[in-house]
Amino acid sequence: MDTQTAAIKVFLDSVHPYDSLPLDELVQTATSFSRREYKPGEQVYTMGDPLDGIYLVKRGTIEVTDGVGVTVSILGPRNSFGERGLLRDGRAVTSATATEDSVVLVLPEVQWRHLIAVKPAFERFFSRSRAADARGNELSTLKVSDLMARNPVTIAMEASIAQAARLMRDNHISSLAVTEGGVLKGIVTTGDLTARVLAEGLGGETLVGQVMTRDPLALGPDALGSDILHAMLERRIGHVPVVQDGKLKGIVTQTDLTRYQAVNSAQLVRDAAESNTADEMAQVTARIPKLLSQLVAANNAHEVVTRLITDVADTVTRRLLRLAEAQLGPAPVPYLWLACGSQGRQEQTGVSDQDNCLILDDSVGEDDMAYFHALARFVSDGMNTAGYVYCPGDMMATNPRWCQPLRVWRRYFDSWITSPSTEAQMLASVMFDLRPIGGHMTLFRDLEEETLTAASRNSIFVAHMISNSLKHQPPLGLLRGFATIRSGEFKNHIDMKHNGVVPVADLARVYALQARLPETNTRARIEAAEAAGVISVSGARDLVDAYDFIAQLRLEAQADLVKAGRRPDNFLAPSDLSDFERSHLRDAFVVVRTMQSALGQRAGTLG
Repeated sequence: MDTQTAAIKVFLDSVHPYDSLPLDELVQTATSFSRREYKPGEQVYTMGDPLDGIYLVKRGTIEVTDGVGVTVSILGPRNSFGERGLLRDGRAVTSATATEDSVVLVLPEVQWRHLIAVKPAFERFFSRSRAADARGNELSTLKVSDLMARNPVTIAMEASIAQAARLMRDNHISSLAVTEGGVLKGIVTTGDLTARVLAEGLGGETLVGQVMTRDPLALGPDALGSDILHAMLERRIGHVPVVQDGKLKGIVTQTDLTRYQAVNSAQLVRDAAESNTADEMAQVTARIPKLLSQLVAANNAHEVVTRLITDVADTVTRRLLRLAEAQLGPAPVPYLWLACGSQGRQEQTGVSDQDNCLILDDSVGEDDMAYFHALARFVSDGMNTAGYVYCPGDMMATNPRWCQPLRVWRRYFDSWITSPSTEAQMLASVMFDLRPIGGHMTLFRDLEEETLTAASRNSIFVAHMISNSLKHQPPLGLLRGFATIRSGEFKNHIDMKHNGVVPVADLARVYALQARLPETNTRARIEAAEAAGVISVSGARDLVDAYDFIAQLRLEAQADLVKAGRRPDNFLAPSDLSDFERSHLRDAFVVVRTMQSALGQRAGTLG
């Protein structure tokens, strides 16, 4: 066995599911891997590219983006990627780019499929994405190739606008793809005829190439329907060409998508993106309870429902940032607005407050701070008006403590890690859920990596974080009952937030810290922790199943309140559940308690 194969074998022995292979098969698998090095900014593959096999990060960081350039995930060592494309038609459904010097191992598809076929651990591990997809609603999982109009009507750049208008009229369409030799060059729409031809007094002989939109947003046929719809609506465009290998394959219009159920969330995204005041946004967010009810009624999984609801909050936030800049003027230095809490984890339901902060470029001066305090106040007040009420703990960018230059944020995290007081544990728990929403994303990347590395290496801090994560306990009572609230408005109810989903979120946060995982979503953290070997396959599967059941019951209870004409809350009466549901809910809480105990024992060994 040569040196490179030996090094790969040692590495694979620490990566699940390869760690389940007998020694001889592990060595044989190691010989099948190839090793590739990437510089910062170098692409591993682009959406639509044929995939060579399954990719595994050995060193460095890989950023995975969707068809509109939005970051899907940031992967570190021991993370696999590319399986979604392999499980479809062998072509990439995302793009992957190295963000630092990285080493990626590639296992050819033939060997990978063989392992899936003969090794149950591989089949279970790599089928998770398919199971997750199956839980999604129709549009969220539908490929663009299934939505697009094929063989779209096209026109050449040298054609006249009069010819374009007649083509659109005769074919009852509102856009034409402009091509040259089958390659997409631009797009011209009925809106262009109004705004760029008639409004400018141009004649019908004007060439299409003079008024078309050049290099329009285009996606590959494997993009998801919800991705394309949300991108279209937030960017205020109604037509997206579909391109593969540089060639035009079809076109998707908003009309093509409206028959699908996820249009409800997309409608809210569009309306929020077009709002000009916080009051208008409030009218949009007032429809969120109804959206929640409809999504739950359509049997969507909780992670799909909360993701779509969080998309609305993200759009409201970005729109308020743009409105603030329009009123206050351009920012004097680069900044980044981040969300934490349920918005940061992409887990918002029908009940959400706001948790946010601002990271400013280190070039910010004292005279510049008035601008950012005004921007924070504008956005925070607007979110409160829109229904995202002020954080009771003042974890908002309006608090000067949470509106600081990057160097101060570095000091914050360093002090929390090196001096883990009770307050430090609480603040770190909140701030480890940070997710960038609007501004200059680069202000967070290095800070995130530095913080995860430093925190994971400090065993005392990790032990304190574990201790803090155990403060929220599942509501288990004696004799197979539940420990319900004893008095007040919600007497004999369970708090499905603080005693249901929060204990799992706390566990997942610690797992992410231990493995230096960039994910913020609770479910994604558990799955990534399993892949990183932080928790066992069986433990991860049990915890995910328990979390799914708890979170789904919480959403269903909120949906029932909405249907009854009441405001959704986080409280559930066990008496309202069937015997089956009560039994399974208690079993789910037992799983969470068991995982807490296991984590607590590990913390004890660190002390």
